[in-house]
Amino acid sequence: MRHLPVTSRRLGVIAIGLAIAAGAVACGPKGGNDAKAGAGAKPQKGGTLYVLNNQAQEDFDPARLYTSGGGNIPSLVYRTLTTRNRADGAAGAKVVPDLATNTGEPSQDATVWTYHLKDGLKYQDGTPITTADIKYDIERSFAPELSGGAPYLRDWLVGAADYQGPYKDPKGLASIETPDAKTIVFHLNKPEGEFPLLATQTSFAPVPKAKDTGTKYAEHPVSSGPYVVVSNENNGEHIVLKRNPNWSAATDDQRKAYPDVIDVQSGIDQAVINQRLAAGVGKDADAVTTDTNLGPAELAKITGDKTLASRVGTGHFGYTDYIAFNPKVKPFDNIKVREAIAYAINRTTVVNAQGGSSLNEAATTFLPQQAAFGYTPYDPFPAGATGDPAKAKELLKEAGYPDGLTVSLSHDVTKGDEQGPEVATAIQEALKLAGITVKLDGQEHNAYSDKIHNVKTEPGFFLAGWGADWPSGGPFLGPIFDGRQIVTGGDNFNNAQLNDPSVNGEIDAINKITDLKAAAVRWGALDKKIGEQALTVPLYHPVYKRLYGKNVKNVVISDWTGVLDVSQAAVK
Repeated sequence: MRHLPVTSRRLGVIAIGLAIAAGAVACGPKGGNDAKAGAGAKPQKGGTLYVLNNQAQEDFDPARLYTSGGGNIPSLVYRTLTTRNRADGAAGAKVVPDLATNTGEPSQDATVWTYHLKDGLKYQDGTPITTADIKYDIERSFAPELSGGAPYLRDWLVGAADYQGPYKDPKGLASIETPDAKTIVFHLNKPEGEFPLLATQTSFAPVPKAKDTGTKYAEHPVSSGPYVVVSNENNGEHIVLKRNPNWSAATDDQRKAYPDVIDVQSGIDQAVINQRLAAGVGKDADAVTTDTNLGPAELAKITGDKTLASRVGTGHFGYTDYIAFNPKVKPFDNIKVREAIAYAINRTTVVNAQGGSSLNEAATTFLPQQAAFGYTPYDPFPAGATGDPAKAKELLKEAGYPDGLTVSLSHDVTKGDEQGPEVATAIQEALKLAGITVKLDGQEHNAYSDKIHNVKTEPGFFLAGWGADWPSGGPFLGPIFDGRQIVTGGDNFNNAQLNDPSVNGEIDAINKITDLKAAAVRWGALDKKIGEQALTVPLYHPVYKRLYGKNVKNVVISDWTGVLDVSQAAVK
């Protein structure tokens, strides 16, 4: 399932205002943050951390959320069998135990996974957490009225394809066994070596059946994490959290839980968020954002201010923006034409169209540039940073187009969007030098999404983007290139409609590997193999730059989410 970027990237030219008129830097510390921000003092418990966001944390129910959703806010309330390692950069892309004693015990063929709960786990009311509660929440996630969460278990669990949740079928799923209060066993349809990564999703959080209020559960959920929900206004527009007295750090080595209160305010204009964080007046000195980037104009304005520079965190989330081809549409059925476009692309102008190299990293691989995904450097069509129009012309001649050709490029009309007119125009100008005339076909956002994800209307040449639900090559390459995931009656993301038995077979083989490092190597090799077929042209991987308040300490931004981890931040 496609995972949208953890921030809205539609940022125009925004002024930070008088607070930084004197300037600051173009970017924060590379690859991470000043984790000891705040005069180097050690973080202490106490105070209120304010989260200023543009988008509301809607449907705050573990059955309806992803772990990475909401800028880490859900994981303050909902603990899961496993979780992401709370560390900066690449170290934060690892999976670690949370409620469970380890990351899972697989059967020999990785079709059965067993977990055991830690001792001493309690809800906010002091009652014990049991595996039956985890099984129940997973079953809740199948209920149509609680849709929106991770879809994988419907395919992975034995007998789950047509299950409609416990409200309609209280007998539950036989493929999830709870032989005792501390043991849970999952039976899968096929080998899944990445099951521990899936178990970080919030559907693996416990929900006591007696406290389930169905669609209203998000208003007063029962906490298994370090904070409880005091109030949830207007479906996540304003959420206030306070300490859970029955959470124990002895059972949770991941969440620091420094603040006494965490106040999440949403629906704020992005320009206002950045202005308030830069000024740092009053409560805003104790504030962060988990969904609002600095735009190119803002980065330019803050050049030179070392103090403000120390308050810009850099994040990398596994996401790739790329050109997609539909080889069923001429002339893109000719690999030479696709290769010619790959050579003609000027990634420098494309990156500049999206705000420059501080906000984007040029890409020649489909997999993001992080080891957890299996990133293996390669460039099957080496054209340098600015393209090779001469090589592109040679390929066009070989393809039967010695005088060039005219094609149509579909894109989103939303200015600033990663699939928007700025990127489309940069591609148009680059291809012109290679003798390719590009006519731009702009569509309103929703209409564009519907068009490119329907096999009946999918164009031959268009802009697309993809992010993974966890840091691995599996949820990156599978949905885009596994022929068995081609969807003819709904949203289809295998744009090339590739159904190569050798690719499908390699995906199956990697899925059997429970050693995630070994699997990553194989994902990287598969990325290279697919890349040589010129079914996509990777353009860039986004980089997130976010301000945080001057009193905020212990800033941690992992490569799993790319956003500041509120479970680590302190204001004292």
